[in-house]
Amino acid sequence: MTQRTFRRALYLRTRRVMLPRLQRRTLFVFGGIMIGLGAVLMTMLSDWAQVVFFSFENRYPYLPMLVTPLGFAMIAWVTRTYFDGAEGSGIPQVMAARKLSDQGERGRLVTLRMAFGKIVLMVLGLGIGASAGREGPTVQVGAALMFALGRFAPHRQPGLLLAGASAGVAAAFNAPLAGIMFGIEEMSRSFESRSSILVIVTVIIAGLTSLAALGNYTYFGVSSQGIVWGWQWLAVLAAGVAGGLLGGLFSRLVILFSMGLPGRPGIWMKRWPVWFAALCGLLVAICGLAAGGTIFGTGYEQSKAVLAGEAIHPLFGILKLVATWLTAISGIPGGIFSPSLAVGAGIAQNLAPILPDIPISALVILCMAAYLSGVVQAPLTSFVIVSEMTGDHALIFPLMVSALIASAVSKLICPEGVYHVLATKFTKGKALVERPR
Repeated sequence: MTQRTFRRALYLRTRRVMLPRLQRRTLFVFGGIMIGLGAVLMTMLSDWAQVVFFSFENRYPYLPMLVTPLGFAMIAWVTRTYFDGAEGSGIPQVMAARKLSDQGERGRLVTLRMAFGKIVLMVLGLGIGASAGREGPTVQVGAALMFALGRFAPHRQPGLLLAGASAGVAAAFNAPLAGIMFGIEEMSRSFESRSSILVIVTVIIAGLTSLAALGNYTYFGVSSQGIVWGWQWLAVLAAGVAGGLLGGLFSRLVILFSMGLPGRPGIWMKRWPVWFAALCGLLVAICGLAAGGTIFGTGYEQSKAVLAGEAIHPLFGILKLVATWLTAISGIPGGIFSPSLAVGAGIAQNLAPILPDIPISALVILCMAAYLSGVVQAPLTSFVIVSEMTGDHALIFPLMVSALIASAVSKLICPEGVYHVLATKFTKGKALVERPR
């Protein structure tokens, strides 16, 4: 081979192989940084919105009876008019986007405009007392950021969306393993080998960006409580069964109302969606009044309080479940991850009297993982999220068992996962990408 031939071969290899590969890796690294910064911004805005709401609610306990239904109606109208597709958690939209073959249909669900609307409307929702979280919306925002970068590599769009969604979970919870498990278990149900390394890199970059901005922390602090092998494992069974039953019921009701009730109630909901949102807001406000104001917002403070052994309102768990269900079906943007963890903490508080020798922090951790698994039917993601958020490694095996029990029990009530059923709303009648089985 002559020197000229060698140079040309090197040039062609660099142009056709190495430069596209470098461009692809740069997309994932840059996307991870942007998702991490986006998660930090959403965290700060969400916390600020809740501080503002609770400062007024503490002074005027009956104010939510007016503000919350009006706020729900306004946000539902803005969502339907200007940001159609931003309702709910955003995870079903990203699942649907990965399945759609048409770029236009796919882009409608994960555009930067949609991400902007998601952030603003989610913050407004927390500012008027919605029982919602920011982690699900972070998934849609992360996917939208990666989709925007995907114009430089259109054939990589499904992998970019998977990476964006996984990185959103990792950055929102400061839980990189949970982000990876979420990508495997929920977003794809299989991990494409060509995307796996790039997804992990994006998750790591997003997590490091969040870490640099907020410091090294665990979502609920650090717990090291365990349970003794033997009769104390009844707590694992109790948490799994309770979490599965209530989580399955929650998902079944969300699907029933979100997919459309039969008969006149369903017709009324479709014809008057803004009025329906206002009704949901009013019922959330009533739940808040009945629970002494504890059920508004993400439920983070209440979860942390129960985890520390503090007593909160005895009806917190069931009223938080109802308020989160009402928020989820109202049509306003907001996630269910954080509220689900709060419901789990409330369940633990109710189970504690019948399991008096179980450390409360251990019971709370078990119930949080179990209820979350019952809702999303993703046991691996659920126990990894809770384990990383609490920094508790003594409960790894009990967490696994309770999450698996909860998922199995939940399937008896709701055979299909809530996110996957809701995703069909956005793919019905549209061309889908055919994936190898």
